[in-house]
This record gives sequence, C-alpha cells and structure tokens, in this order.
Amino acid sequence: MLPSYMAEKSEFNKQQHIKYWLRCLKTHLPTLYQTNDASRMTLAFFILSALDLLDALTTHTSFEERRAYAEWIYRCQHPNGGFRGFTGTDLRSSKNEHNEHWDPASLAATYFALAALMILDDDFQRVKVADCLSWLRHLQQDDGSFGEAKMIEDQVVGGKDVRFCYCAAGVRWILRQGRLLSCGGDENDIDVEHLFNYVVSLQTFEGGLGNSPFYEAHGTLRFLDELPIFSKNTCASNAPSTNANLPGFIEYVTHWLVNRQTSSVQRTGDMEVPDEEAPEWARSQTPNPSHVQGTVKASAIVSRSATLSLHMSIDKPSWAGFNGRCNKDSDTCYSFWAGGTLAILNKIHLMDFNANRRYLLEKTQHMIGGFGKMPGDPPDIMHSYLGLAALASMREPLLKSLDPALCLSVDARERFESRINST
Repeated sequence: MLPSYMAEKSEFNKQQHIKYWLRCLKTHLPTLYQTNDASRMTLAFFILSALDLLDALTTHTSFEERRAYAEWIYRCQHPNGGFRGFTGTDLRSSKNEHNEHWDPASLAATYFALAALMILDDDFQRVKVADCLSWLRHLQQDDGSFGEAKMIEDQVVGGKDVRFCYCAAGVRWILRQGRLLSCGGDENDIDVEHLFNYVVSLQTFEGGLGNSPFYEAHGTLRFLDELPIFSKNTCASNAPSTNANLPGFIEYVTHWLVNRQTSSVQRTGDMEVPDEEAPEWARSQTPNPSHVQGTVKASAIVSRSATLSLHMSIDKPSWAGFNGRCNKDSDTCYSFWAGGTLAILNKIHLMDFNANRRYLLEKTQHMIGGFGKMPGDPPDIMHSYLGLAALASMREPLLKSLDPALCLSVDARERFESRINST
C-alpha cells in the first residue's frame, strides 16, 4: 500500500530508469560528455549508485564486471594518497619532478572513488589509508576550509568552495571506520573544530549558507554544508565547542530550506508548509549518530520555534519542486539538495511530498528514463541521479532507502560497515 502522500499516484517507471543507467554504464556516453573526461570518477559514482538504488546493480552486471569497475577505480589511486578523476593524468614512467604536478589527486574524485568502492562491496585492502588521510590533512587551509588538490610546491588549489568541505568530511568518515582507523592514526586527522567553525561562518542573513563568507545562500551548498557539521568522529577528543550555538543556526537553515519549495514549475514565489513533528518513518530514517558521528542529535536541537512562521498554504499546488536560490525556477537537483538536508535534520516532513513527487515524475522524468534539469529537458547523469536520490529520500517504494548524508543507499553503507567492522 502506498503512503498517504502518494495517494494521487504518479508513475515511477523503474524499468525505463534501469535501461537508461545501463546505457550509461555499458555504452559510450553522448559527445557532450567529452568535456567531463577529467570527471569520470564522478560519473562512475552516479551510474553505479543509481543502479544500486534501483536494486539492479547485482542483477544486471556480473561479479567479473563489478570487479573490473573496482580495478579501474584502483588504477586512479594516486601513489601519494587520494584518487585521480580519471586515468588520463597518470604519467607512469614519464613522470618526473618537472611534470608531476600535472598528476594530482582530486578531493572530489577521492570521495566518489571511496563511495563507489563501498557500493561495489570492496574490502578496502588496497586503499592507501594513511597516505590518503595525510594528504587530506594537508588540503585544509588556514581558515578551516579545504582545497581540491596539491600542485607545484604543495600549493593547495581549488578556491573557497565549500563542496570540498563536504568531500573532506566524507573521506574522513569512510577512512576512520573499523579496522581502517588503525591504518591512519589520529596524527593524520584534520582540524575538525576549525572546519566546523568555518561552515557555521557561512550562514547569511537569510538563514541559508553561501559558498564563502558574505556570499549569497545557495541550495546546493546548503546540503553540502551539512555533513561537516554532523560528521564528528565519536572517538575524537576535538569535538567542536560551539554546539551550543546550533539550535538557532539550524532553525534558520530549516526556514530557508522549506521556502525553497516553489508552488509552480514557473517562477511564482514560495510555498509555506506546516511545522510539525516528524512522522515515525522519518525519525527512523534519520542517520544514526554512530554512522554520521554526530555529537548532537538533530531532533534534540531543532525546536518548534515560532520564528519559523510556517503555515499551511490555503491552495495546495499540484506540482512543487525546489529552487536553489531566492526568485529562481525549480530544478530537479534541488529536490535532493534541499530535501536531503531536511532529511539529515529530521525535518523532511516539512516539504509537500506529493507536490514534489509529482514535479519529479510528471515534469522532469523523461520517457527514455532519467530526469532532466527542468521540464522539457533531456536527461543527464547528474540530474538523473539526484532525481532518484530525492525520491529515495521520500521513501519511493521501488527504490532502496537513501542515506542522505553520504548520498548513497543505506544498504551500501550498512554492507560497508559490516565488512569493515568484522575484519
């Protein structure tokens, strides 16, 4: 039986989505993806994780194929720690002191590589854990943020992009689990409190978070900021001392997020939704503190404050996706960026589930499978994956449950934890 918010059923065409992702996996991508050659690791993660969410990875690929995918990921591992975005920069025997800076490991590629290995049930025996954690520590900058890579004379490059903070927190969590922790040691740990304080400093007067201090709040960055806040290693002694400031911080973030749900596929203003306690299933899907390593439970710090001023709209819309900034159109990916953050905060019930689901399935789901960025757009890999992730975070019956913090299935995360903690 479908949940009540799916009473007005819009069809999720699972078989077409499986066909779409298998084409992405086993055939050549369209020529437009040529400019993404250096980001193959990112594309690989989206494809593998999408098939996993659809519960089709093991049924539509052989064990030998999945091992081959893992081998390709290991070919991208950098000898000094981290992973490359693709094999094209691996200079091998041609590498020397004059050109080695053209072969850097990428922080984003490293997170996606490790996450893909989790999905592929790899045992992580070949991951250079200590080297990777040491490399990660040296990517942290003076203000607590992270760069993307080390170049000439170990110069950290990548600008002030908070998405690298998310990737750093994700890499740290993965490599400090179970037996892997003994490979890295606390001497290679990042400065968690400095990172935490940097993320908190990004909040704007609107309540959302920008890419850097004093930048405009943005929906994509809003989700990516969450994991550094809630990913504190439970055995670390350097937990942030600023936790007392979180209640007001999260209330304003929540207010900003729910107001990103727009009441029309056109540009018409924001929709208000009621504030209430999360339903039982939503509470049960909140990431377990033992896995996200949170020092504070979201449900304990988010109060029913009147400052949110959230009320039921009189005219309920048929479609209501999410935008990423004020006065912008709805976009498939923000149904996850905003919805995923609300799930982490145990506030996903504040969105209009049925309106968001109808937007995704009736407006941006494509007839050949996948999702477009906006209504009428052809499907692309990023929006197709985040459309699935958004539906999974809302407990779409034909998809696996999603871990919104890691942006992959709960099943993949639990299998990983079981393997790492039992060996």
